[in-house]
Amino acid sequence: MESIGGVLGRISADGLRTQAEDAARKLLNDPLIVQWRAEHADVSDEELKPHLNKLYQYVSEARNCAACPGLERCPNDFPGHYTVLSLERWNGRAYVHDRKAECGKYAAYEANEALKRRIRCFYVDGRMVHREYDIDEMIGIDRDRAIAVERLIDYIAQTQSEGLQRKGLYLVGPFGTGKTYLMGYLLHELAKCGYSGVIVYMPEFMEELKNMISEPYRMAETIALLKETDLLVFDDIGAEHVNAWARDHVIGPILNYRMNRKPTFYTSNHPLEALEKHFGFTSKDGEEAHKGRRLLERIAPYVDVVVVGGRNKRGEAAAY
Repeated sequence: MESIGGVLGRISADGLRTQAEDAARKLLNDPLIVQWRAEHADVSDEELKPHLNKLYQYVSEARNCAACPGLERCPNDFPGHYTVLSLERWNGRAYVHDRKAECGKYAAYEANEALKRRIRCFYVDGRMVHREYDIDEMIGIDRDRAIAVERLIDYIAQTQSEGLQRKGLYLVGPFGTGKTYLMGYLLHELAKCGYSGVIVYMPEFMEELKNMISEPYRMAETIALLKETDLLVFDDIGAEHVNAWARDHVIGPILNYRMNRKPTFYTSNHPLEALEKHFGFTSKDGEEAHKGRRLLERIAPYVDVVVVGGRNKRGEAAAY
């Protein structure tokens, strides 16, 4: 006679088997699986049973995606990805393969991160370039700079069509008219095309160069970056304290290297002609007009001047 323990064990096993069969039946009749099987009409329930875990993962992640809580709270095993199933037959047997595919939100995130990696900011708030721009807003917030915005749009379109231009742009205008903002827009749009960019706030950069003298590797690495980047922006040029060594051994060689190779861009409160006098005088060496002229000759022929008009928007709720 069978023991009570054996009877209970058999009943328990039978119950678990029944539950498993019910769960399998429910899964195979799930609308998502039915829809997937419509493309594989020759596969039977029995052939799919060894692959129920993959089917369950497929259904579970599809449900999660349908009620997406956002990329940061993605409940799927691999955040930002979902399971895709495929079927193949080999030696008469059906094999279900699963792979992970990235969702639209993850693809957008990765594209944005790649864009951020293409643009380096030295002493400039990265939020200026790592954001989305609205053309109507850029013009509408200050009609006096509409011509400047249109010029940038034309330049971006030309670069997108023809590749890197020989000339850059020299944005000049009063304080707070949005020159740095417009340069951020240019870098952002061209980074989408795969171009690398660097924006450097000149007053702080010139001071930082003094500290780099004791760090030759860092100095060499920084100079190489500024030489080789596709798009280089010297922001607020003319506002820095002129250091003869930095002028002659850093800025000059960078501009000399980039001439006729890659475009350099500038923002300034000073017209081009004023830069010659500005860079031709240092507190240590006094007036060296020829050195100011030499630097200007590496700037003026390689830029188109764009006047940025408008009011001073610094301190406003949205400074564009």
